[in-house]
Amino acid sequence: MEISKTNSEAYSWGEKCKGWHLVNTNDLSVIEELMPPGTQETNHKHSKSQQFFYILKGKATFVIEGTPYTINENCGIHIKPNTLHQIKNRTNEDLEFIVISQPHSHGDKIVVHD
Repeated sequence: MEISKTNSEAYSWGEKCKGWHLVNTNDLSVIEELMPPGTQETNHKHSKSQQFFYILKGKATFVIEGTPYTINENCGIHIKPNTLHQIKNRTNEDLEFIVISQPHSHGDKIVVHD
């Protein structure tokens, strides 16, 4: 079966951000997400899940263990378990990306406030 945003479970998060579960199992999560300009995720880590973010459109700023990294379109970044991280859209355009989590990261998020 072909999988796309049009036939996947959609959800909203943060300030006007959207996501679509392309694969949603206990062992693997593949999500397409959209972050409007000026939005960001909370600073957090996952105790078990590793994640790979692949930027489809736009430019993402990741803050990993306090260090900022810019990830451009058609590039990605791997986040290992127990690594403090945050994604931000500091541009004036939508940010679209795929995030792959193994195992599934929902229920494994530890928010860390600055």
